Parts: sequence; structure tokens; C-alpha cells
Amino acid sequence: MTLYLPRTTTSQITDALMSERLSVGGGAMNMVLTLVIVTDEADHYDAVRAATEAGREHPSRVIALIRRDPEAEPAIDAEIRRPGTSGPGEAVLLRLYGPLGEHPDSVVTPLLVPDAPVVVWWPGVGPADPASDPVGRLAQRRITDALRAEDPLHDLRERVAHYRPGDTDLTWTRLTPWRSLLASVMDQPSGWVTSARVTAEPRYPSAELLASWLSERLAVPVERSTSDGPGLTEARLSTDRGDVVISRTDGRTATLSRSGQPDQTVALARRGAALALAEELRRLDADETYASAARHLGDVAAGSGAGK
Repeated sequence: MTLYLPRTTTSQITDALMSERLSVGGGAMNMVLTLVIVTDEADHYDAVRAATEAGREHPSRVIALIRRDPEAEPAIDAEIRRPGTSGPGEAVLLRLYGPLGEHPDSVVTPLLVPDAPVVVWWPGVGPADPASDPVGRLAQRRITDALRAEDPLHDLRERVAHYRPGDTDLTWTRLTPWRSLLASVMDQPSGWVTSARVTAEPRYPSAELLASWLSERLAVPVERSTSDGPGLTEARLSTDRGDVVISRTDGRTATLSRSGQPDQTVALARRGAALALAEELRRLDADETYASAARHLGDVAAGSGAGK
């Protein structure tokens, strides 16, 4: 069931949530966190759907802050989806009109699940400094997605420059299958790596992070090459025993090639927002591996003047 509260207040929303919770016998008592989505009308449907899918693994109170007409009179339109309608958790969609859109933290604070962690996700263009954002200051984890920006590389580098523990970006999360496969390959005898190359479509931020991670972990130069995509298409490690190559041209499966061994076909599908978000919600501490790769990327950009 969905409850609509036009031109409402946070106290009325809180009362409605309490009533809904009592009617289903528990409700927020089973919520492991509050997931706040800061979005707009164009992006909110896909974002809430992704959060609902992720919520099957992480029962949450999902609060979508949807900014509407900034010139209108201050008002809140609320839509409450009870557990069962939006997965095992609750979903609250708040459309903020007028100046309220500039102060979403004051609206969302009374609606957070008590004594539960807070995660904020910007599915569209996010702030350069998430930890200083009014809503971001409420959270233990802050999730952005540089791929949605007009200039993804500039957006990622800006965010890397403002990194705080708890920040992460879905351009990094999408790399998990690539990093897992590369780590698995390197766990086997394959020779001493002397250099590497990452190939992807132009200005693809995940490729920059993968190159940074490889360079930082292996202490070797990593070349960045471009292709027609989609996304990442190849990671090549040059060793004293020959090249190790992971090549993916269709966005679904990859070919693993190693000198002296037959080629292998491995599943390496591109990841959607729901899978990436679910992975991020599994951990509420700082992602030190991302932090290390981000710092290395920032150092390289500063040293080369790439951020200018």
C-alpha cells in the first residue's frame, strides 16, 4: 500500500510512519540503516528501484529527497510505501518545493531510523565534497557516481581532492569483478610484472581508478589507452614470462589469455546501479582500498597537471 500526504509536514510524516509500523508489527525495528537518496524528478524512479533491489539484502528506510520548483512556496509532498510494497524496508519519497530544496537536511533529520547508520547516495551529479554537503554531514557513508557528470574525469578528480573517510564512488564499485579477476590471476605463477595497460572508452573514470590501483599495488607504470567500449575493454599486464590479458568487447564476457596456456572465457558483465549499491551497503566503515587508489590518482593528476 502507498500513502500520499500532499502539502504535509515532517511531524505528520513521522506519525504516518509510526502508524504504518504498528499496522505491520515492527517496521523500522528491523531496519539496518537509513538510505537517503538526493535526486531530482528525472532520476528518482530508477534510483528508488535500485535502492529497493539493494534493500532485499539490506532492509532499510529509503528516503528519497526530490527537489522540485525552487521558485514555489515552501511545501512537502510525501509518498510512503510500506514494507512489502518496496521490498522488506520502507520507502519515503519527499518532493521538496521552494527554499526547502536548499535545506534538505532539516527535512530528513527527523525521519532517520534511530540508532542506525545513515548512508547518502547521489545517483546523479553529486557534490564535489560530499562530507561537507548538508545531507552528507549526517552520514557514515557517502556514495556518488562520477559517471553521471558532464565531465566524469574532472568530477572524479574533484571528489578525490576532497576525499574523507566514508566517501566512495560507484565508478570504483563497478571495478570489483575486474579487480577480483586480476588478483586471482596474480595469485598464480605468472612472472614479474614490469608494466601494465588499461583500455576503455574515452574519459571513462573507472579506467582511471583501475590504472591507479594497479600502479599503486604493483609499483609499475600503467598506460591508459582508449577504445570504442563499452566501458572497460582490456587490462594487460606485461611480465617477464609474457603478457597476461583480460579482454572484454561485449560488456558481458571476457577472455583471459596467458602465455603458454589456453584462453579462458570468464563472466565479466557490466554492473548496474542496484548491484553496485548493494555491495556498498555491505560495509559501513571506510573503504581503505578505494582511499589508497584515490590518493594515488590525485597524486598522479597533481604531478602531471592533469587536473588543470
